[in-house]
Amino acid sequence: MSVYTLEKETSYELLDSGEGMKLERFGNFVLARPDPEALWKKALPSSVWKKADAYYAREGTNGSWKKSETLPKSWNIEYNKLTLELRPTSFKHVGLFPEQKIHWAWLEKKIKTESLKSRQGPIKVLNLFAYTGGATLVCARAGAEVTHVDASSVAITWARKNAELSGLSNAPIRWITDDVLQFLRREVRRKNTYDIILMDPPSFGHGPKGTLWKIENDFYELMNLAISVLSEKPIAFIVNGYTAGYSPITLQNNLQELSAQFGGAVVSGELTIAENSGKLLPCGVFARWQQGD
Repeated sequence: MSVYTLEKETSYELLDSGEGMKLERFGNFVLARPDPEALWKKALPSSVWKKADAYYAREGTNGSWKKSETLPKSWNIEYNKLTLELRPTSFKHVGLFPEQKIHWAWLEKKIKTESLKSRQGPIKVLNLFAYTGGATLVCARAGAEVTHVDASSVAITWARKNAELSGLSNAPIRWITDDVLQFLRREVRRKNTYDIILMDPPSFGHGPKGTLWKIENDFYELMNLAISVLSEKPIAFIVNGYTAGYSPITLQNNLQELSAQFGGAVVSGELTIAENSGKLLPCGVFARWQQGD
């Protein structure tokens, strides 16, 4: 298994972490928010943390942001040559998982390389639980046709805004607000297929019509359906995992059958972010099947 690390970026850096929290800079603003993986002592003094523009405080099972007057409702950053809108949400997220840039760079290079080969038509990408669209925009910019699926209409609107900000409003992207399992069941019946599939399934969630998603109950069907809509000559399949207690091996085992069927290889491991002190903050696990290098 591999450990892939995001280093300090111009528009993002992990300033500190510890005691169940992380201190991050997104563009010109510094945010402090919980992170269950940060079970060590903070490196920076509390005086630095208190200067954060926003602090997410837990209140029982809920939480809320305590914001300074300097923090706007939303702001834009340039990240991976994309312009992305960020804003604090009630679930402590801001619209970007910075460590995913590791996958974005690989995907963009892979799509450009495969596009140079003799193919019939463009590469088709399916992005499930696609959130605010970073991976979607990277794939579209590289020349792929992308189907972007998320159950949240708010996330879809946000992703469309990011496409507009990044000059990709007219890119070949199909935006779909739907329950992922229901969407995949229809795609199987329609016999639609994709060359690259990527997904970021959450631990728990609700579909647009109230359908319940629980990873421990639904992940097996999700994988079976997604594999069923791969093309005859697929290129890649990426699965990210954020649920505590799941191993990269869990995800890797689901992709091994692709190697048996199509060749290629599976890699798996952890995504991390390098803190300024040198510590690595774990940010989830992944498995990736790929054809070729």
